[in-house]
Amino acid sequence: MKKKFLSLFLSGTMLLSVFIGYTSSSSASAADIMSGNPIFTSIFTADPSAHVWDDGRIYVYASHDIFPSRGSDLMDKYHVFSSDNMVDWVDEGEILRADDVPWGRPEGGFMWAPDAAYKDGTYYFYFPHPSDTNWNNSWKIGVAISDKPAADFTAQGYIEGLPGSNLIDPAVFRDDDGSYYLYAGGGGTGYGVKLGSNMMSIDGAVKQFTGLQDFHEASWVFKRNGMYYLMYSDNNPGANRMRYATSNSPLGPWVNRGIILDPVKNSETSHGSIVEFKGNWYMFYHNSEISANGTLRSVNVDRLYFNPDGTIQKVIQTTDGVPAVGPRSHATEIKYYDLINENYEQYTVKTEYPMNSSNVSIGGGAVRSGNNIENMHISGSYFELTGVNGGAGGKALLTVIYASADNGAAFKVDASGDPAGDGYFLSLPGTGGWGTYTGRTSRLIDLNSGMNNTIRMSGGMGGVNVSRVIVSLIQ
Repeated sequence: MKKKFLSLFLSGTMLLSVFIGYTSSSSASAADIMSGNPIFTSIFTADPSAHVWDDGRIYVYASHDIFPSRGSDLMDKYHVFSSDNMVDWVDEGEILRADDVPWGRPEGGFMWAPDAAYKDGTYYFYFPHPSDTNWNNSWKIGVAISDKPAADFTAQGYIEGLPGSNLIDPAVFRDDDGSYYLYAGGGGTGYGVKLGSNMMSIDGAVKQFTGLQDFHEASWVFKRNGMYYLMYSDNNPGANRMRYATSNSPLGPWVNRGIILDPVKNSETSHGSIVEFKGNWYMFYHNSEISANGTLRSVNVDRLYFNPDGTIQKVIQTTDGVPAVGPRSHATEIKYYDLINENYEQYTVKTEYPMNSSNVSIGGGAVRSGNNIENMHISGSYFELTGVNGGAGGKALLTVIYASADNGAAFKVDASGDPAGDGYFLSLPGTGGWGTYTGRTSRLIDLNSGMNNTIRMSGGMGGVNVSRVIVSLIQ
């Protein structure tokens, strides 16, 4: 899941989107529409846990890499995403954060890879979290419950009787007879145990899996044609891979089968889930395609295929993602596929802000040089636009014209109408020189209605000189 505890500087290569509606179109068949990868781009997400519930939708429970990154100790604010066609995804919103866990670590953070289960009208959300400042030796598997799959979760206690060290990455599997099993582990040790009927206790002894080849973390278990599959990440130096093993029993012994996912782009960690949806099998996983920062990851999905003997073919990682398996629908995610092509033609009402305008202020070490703002590489540097027209409110297109001799820098953007309050990631690829003002990068932000909006861009994540900013609205 994580295990990179040093903060990294951002060196983004693509921009990140935020929530926006998508209107369905009948001009192309569903099979012609691809999800694109990554599939979630409104926030940084990792460790996807995918499930199909009785309402026929597929739900992904993911951890959240907070931006700007301070490393995995800051991870918090679990979100749920859902879809009925594998292409149009809805961010259902936040369901739990460290502040909601009364028994948790006083300093918060450390909300790592989760999972979910459903039984008798109740949804159970399982999450690893330390109970003490000494986080590494106080891990617990917490449980939150709700009568809805993606809202109103309330933290309960934690599962008693489990090891406290390196007990992370819970995964819950329901067998054909209605029994449930919990899998967890990290630091090279994996465990499995049957859950009690209340889904918050164990029924029997915890079994340590000793025969798995190079086990590191990220357990995931599923069943197909009577065979049990255990997927996990290994210790491949510098970049984990996903391996799997099979068994005739939910608690092993396991037969090692090999690698099914090679190292992912720009991330040392790997974590995923495998699920069947509408007759197809999928693997969800994360990479750092958008940010080029291993602690700012994004969820992807690709098809998974079985051989006739039940073994799994290695998953091919793609940028296209997977095709739609149903009609288009209204969703809150812009596709990364669309972001690359910058399909923003509807944003036609443009206001330009030169950097020497009276409503542009600077601070934190940023300076003006002629008509440009420089020294944005300094930690704490920023420039701010006030009195920005938000029109009727909602989406606006922010465009920055800049120069940079760095390979890739980034700004954190704070805007008045940001619904999540997390800020936005704006990537600023290099232009080849500090005086080469050919850089032009755009992203969607949220503004309130009226003329009193503020937009702040914070630096400290690579060198950038800015010449002007354009804010565009829909007519």
